[in-house]
Amino acid sequence: MTLLLNGIGVSRGISIGPAHILERGKAEILRCDIGDEHVAEEILRFRKAHKRAIKHLQETRNAIPRDAPEDIAAFIDSHLLMMDDPMLGQMPAQIIKEQKCNAEWALKCQENNLVKVFDEMQDSYLKTRRNDVEHIIGMIQGFLLNEDYNVKPQKDLKDYIIVADDLTASDTIMFERQKIGGFVTEYGGPTSHTAILARSFGIPSIVAMPGVRSLLVEDETVIMDSINGIVLAGADKTLLAKYRRQKKREKDHQQKLAILRHQPAKTRDGVRITLMANIELSEDIRILKRCGSDGVGLYRTEFLYIDRNKTATEEEQFRVYRKIIRAAGDNPVTIRTLDLGAEKEFDPSYEGPLTLNPALGLRAIRRSLKHPDTFLEQLRAIFRAGAYGNVRILIPMLTSTAELEQILHLCELAKEQLREKKIRFGGDTKIGGMIEIPAAAMAAEELGHRLDFLSIGTNDLIQYALAVDRIDEEVSYLYDPLHPGILRLIKMVIEAGKTLNLPVAMCGEMAGDARFTRLLLGMGLKEFSVHPNDLPEIKNIIINSNVAALRRRYKSVLASFNSDQ
Repeated sequence: MTLLLNGIGVSRGISIGPAHILERGKAEILRCDIGDEHVAEEILRFRKAHKRAIKHLQETRNAIPRDAPEDIAAFIDSHLLMMDDPMLGQMPAQIIKEQKCNAEWALKCQENNLVKVFDEMQDSYLKTRRNDVEHIIGMIQGFLLNEDYNVKPQKDLKDYIIVADDLTASDTIMFERQKIGGFVTEYGGPTSHTAILARSFGIPSIVAMPGVRSLLVEDETVIMDSINGIVLAGADKTLLAKYRRQKKREKDHQQKLAILRHQPAKTRDGVRITLMANIELSEDIRILKRCGSDGVGLYRTEFLYIDRNKTATEEEQFRVYRKIIRAAGDNPVTIRTLDLGAEKEFDPSYEGPLTLNPALGLRAIRRSLKHPDTFLEQLRAIFRAGAYGNVRILIPMLTSTAELEQILHLCELAKEQLREKKIRFGGDTKIGGMIEIPAAAMAAEELGHRLDFLSIGTNDLIQYALAVDRIDEEVSYLYDPLHPGILRLIKMVIEAGKTLNLPVAMCGEMAGDARFTRLLLGMGLKEFSVHPNDLPEIKNIIINSNVAALRRRYKSVLASFNSDQ
């Protein structure tokens, strides 16, 4: 009897091979009270374990293959930065001193504090960053408990499918060197560092498959289809043969996609489509050269804060922006201003209350306008970087023309401040609005009169329009990009751009989902911004599409919506 398990595929591929169940249980941590005379000794224990963990990460970084993508090291570097942060490097020692407890318990208390903050966040990316905190703290705990944190396989794991509760970045790098067939984890998410590393290495992988370790048996042959996020065990010869053929087709398909890298994204009937990439880290810019991107359609600047856990200064931001812009050459780089909010606050100076409904609270541009000095710092950094290439500013969660007037006023003020200090900056930097609120979509034409471009953020647009939290398992089934109301909102924005002769892009997940590419082309979308790993597949669909025919088909779909009313 065949067993079918479902998860989330995070790195595309099909793999067939024996399972290796990675058992690495989490030790139970108990509190032990210590006397005043042992506090200094316990703090020293913690600091020694902390240093061993840092050394382990440094050794992992040095073990990265020379031919690996350069951005791989960035993930280890971000973990090293987290190790250096006072929240991990100093707070546990402070807890030992204040509570007079053992180092393991102090570290567990600090882990609970940090994990609670991440769990309260609504942003799916930020939620998964708790995994990084748990990995790092688990590493320190392992050294405190005199455990060897390295995973040392006792057998050759070539072509094996690793089954684990979760994997660290160093685990992923080590398993890549073992030439595994793929990995499946019980926890994790599509934006965790482990998932991103798997995509960079091209390792088929599935996450968020609860209980998988208890359902599979060591060395049994399993089929792993990360395209559809499924694992099959106990398959018969017919099913195995089917997936072996599918695996070969997928391999051939990926080889064909690689050939398209340097081809323009032009449809069969000659319509040129702009195909750009979304990036989160400055190191991601290297991926763009491998995927054949037309530029950066979305650079999420909040990760300058999140990865550092502290405020980034104007100078620090400027250097990062300039690095990205220089690497992009003549291609545009779209820099989104801070999309932080009360529920994902990483500014140590922030003392405001946590809102009961973060998605509707003080976030994104609302927060920036409430803290104009911080916003002006960012604007000055972007304008300065604009002197080195083609840069665009994207305003998140834009709501009204009144709000837009405030933003444009601050943009002019930032330029005036730079002029007064005689600092070079890009004077023709274009400013666009991110349309991710239904009211903004309906007022896109009014907003567009004062903007240079529009970008549709489908993730929040769909969430707000349908009143559905897309990461809430209880209601996520209602999250439907094909809802007629959603399609009408998207069409409104595209039509507004056409009326005003403004470029309209889409940078949400819908843009990178191959199921919707032809529909969006038929609706008139000419600029897509997607995850770099999704770009080749989207380009392939574009090249093999006829826009005129798709537009006729979309009109018939729209007519069917109207006739159903």
